[in-house]
Amino acid sequence: MRLVLWLAALPMLAGAWLPWVLLRPNRLAPGEYLRLPPAWVALAAVLALLPALTGQVRRGLVWLPATLALLLGVWLLGGRTAAALVGQADFARASAASGVWLYLLGAGVATYAAGLALPERRWVAWLWLPPALALLLSGHLAGWSVLVEGRNEGPRWVQELGQHLRLVGSALGLSVLIGVPLAVWAAGRARVADAVLGVANAVQTLPSLALLGLLIAPLSALANAVPALREAGISGIGVAPALTAMTLYALLPVLRNGVVALRGVPAGVIDAARGMGMTASQRFWRVQVPLALPVWLGGVRQAAVLLVGVAAVAALIGAGGLGTYIFKGLQSAASDLILLGAVPAALLAILVDGALRALEGWLGRRLGRAA
Repeated sequence: MRLVLWLAALPMLAGAWLPWVLLRPNRLAPGEYLRLPPAWVALAAVLALLPALTGQVRRGLVWLPATLALLLGVWLLGGRTAAALVGQADFARASAASGVWLYLLGAGVATYAAGLALPERRWVAWLWLPPALALLLSGHLAGWSVLVEGRNEGPRWVQELGQHLRLVGSALGLSVLIGVPLAVWAAGRARVADAVLGVANAVQTLPSLALLGLLIAPLSALANAVPALREAGISGIGVAPALTAMTLYALLPVLRNGVVALRGVPAGVIDAARGMGMTASQRFWRVQVPLALPVWLGGVRQAAVLLVGVAAVAALIGAGGLGTYIFKGLQSAASDLILLGAVPAALLAILVDGALRALEGWLGRRLGRAA
C-alpha cells in the first residue's frame, strides 16, 4: 500500500502545479488557462504528500488525509471556476483543466488504497461522498462548465440518465435470467460448460461497435418479416439491438462466476447434507446456492459495471442514454458536453460497483457467521 500511496502523490503534486481552470468566452472558442494561487498550491501539495507520510506511521489513518485531499480538489474546482467567471459574459465557460483531473485521480487512488488497508471498515473510502454531494447541492460547483451545460439541457439530461439506467437494468436482468439457469445446467456437465462458456467468451471478444453493427441487419429483417414485432418497436436500430448486444456481453461474467461458484462448493458439505437426508432440491437451495452466492454475485457486479460502459456506446444506434452527450460533444468538439455524459457514467459505474461489492461482503460475513 505504501508504494501505491507514493505513486498516487505524483499526479496530485503535478495537478497542484498545472493549470486548474480553462476560461473560454463561449463553449467552442479557445481560452486562457488559469493556475491556482501559490497559497492553494502549497496546501494542495501538502495534502498530496500526507496520505503517503501517514501510511508510513499509521495505515489505519490514511483515509483521513486522502479524504481531505479529495474534498479539497472538489472544493477548489467550484471555487476557482466561480472566481474565473466573475465579470464574464453569461455564455462564458470555466472548465476543469488538466490539474483538476490529475489531482482528483491521485486523491481517488489514495482513498481507495486507504479502504483496502482497512478490510473490516472499507466504507471509510466513501466518506468523501456526503460532503461532495453537499457541495454539489449547495451550488458551490455551479460555475463548472459541465454543470452549466447540465442546467441548459435540463429535463433532457434527466431523461437520458433514466434511459441509461433502464438499458443497464434491463440488460442485467435478462442476462441473469438467461445466465443463471445455464450456469446451473453447466456446473455439473463439463462439455456443456465448455460449450456455453466458449460461446459467451467468443461474443465478448467482439468489439461493442462491431456487435451492434452485426445485429442491425438480422433485426431489421426480422422486423420486416414479422409486422407484430415491428409494431412492438423492434427494429435494426434503437433499443432492441442495444439490449440484445448488452445482454450477450453480460452473459460471460454471470455464467463464468456461476459455474465456478457452484463447482467450488466443498464436496464434503454436500455429502454431509446428503447424509442428513436432504433431497437434491434441498441440497441445491439450502447448501449450494447460499455458499455460491457471494462469488456468483461478483459476476453480476462485473456484468453491471461492464454494462454501464456498453450502454454509452449504444447511443450510436439511437438507443439513447448518457452516450448521447458523449457523441454529440465529439461531433461538435464541445468537451463540456462530452463530460456531461462521461462523468455521470463513470460515477454510476463506481456507485454500482461499490454497492454490489458491499452486498458481496455482507453476504460473505453472514455466511461466515452461519458456518
